[in-house]
Amino acid sequence: MFTWVEDITMAAKNGSTTIEKEQIFGMAEQEMEYRVDLFNRLTKICFDKCIDKRYKESELNMGENSCIDRCVSKYWQVTNLIGQLLGSNRPPM
Repeated sequence: MFTWVEDITMAAKNGSTTIEKEQIFGMAEQEMEYRVDLFNRLTKICFDKCIDKRYKESELNMGENSCIDRCVSKYWQVTNLIGQLLGSNRPPM
C-alpha cells in the first residue's frame, strides 16, 4: 500500500543521489495529494448522496448509516477496479 515509503527507505539505505531522493520525495508528495483528493471526493459524494440536507438529529440515523456504508464500499470497489485496469493496460470490459 505505501510503496513510496519503502522507496524512500531503500533510497536512503542505498546511498541514492540527491536528485533520486528528490524524485522519490516528489512521488511521495504526489501520492499523498492523490490520497487526500480521493478521500475528499469520496466524502463529498457519499455525504451529498446519503445525508438529508435538513439536519434533524446530531447523529446519523440507520438509513444514513447504511447508505454511507454502501456508498463507501462501492466507491472503493470501483476505485480498485479502475486501478487494476489501468495497471494491467487492459481495455475496459
